[in-house]
Amino acid sequence: MTANSSPGPDPETVVQRQLEAYNARDIDALLAAYADDAELYEHPHTLLARGSAEIRARQAPRLREPNLHAHLVQRMVMGEMVIDQELITRTFPEGSGRIEMIAIYEVKNGRIARAWFKSGAKTLD
Repeated sequence: MTANSSPGPDPETVVQRQLEAYNARDIDALLAAYADDAELYEHPHTLLARGSAEIRARQAPRLREPNLHAHLVQRMVMGEMVIDQELITRTFPEGSGRIEMIAIYEVKNGRIARAWFKSGAKTLD
């Protein structure tokens, strides 16, 4: 490791592991990508969950959806920030469909420290 590098995997690798865990519906692997005190926000500043227990409680029901899948449309990386544009297939209360999502991840010390989510258009099947 050089003096200018941060410990742990690079931010893009961390976010990719999180995406793969989400698509595999693996809550433990998903949580491993996040810092123990990570914060999730609805963009710009509505706190959704803080810490592993709250993130688990928020994500576990979603990971049980049989059709859950996040398709990465594009990704930008700049330093510790990773921005993903995704199209997510889900089971909503009103039925199966897709929703557009932008996810912004701040990675520190090899784990996601903070994430912001902005939902776009939802379409039902």
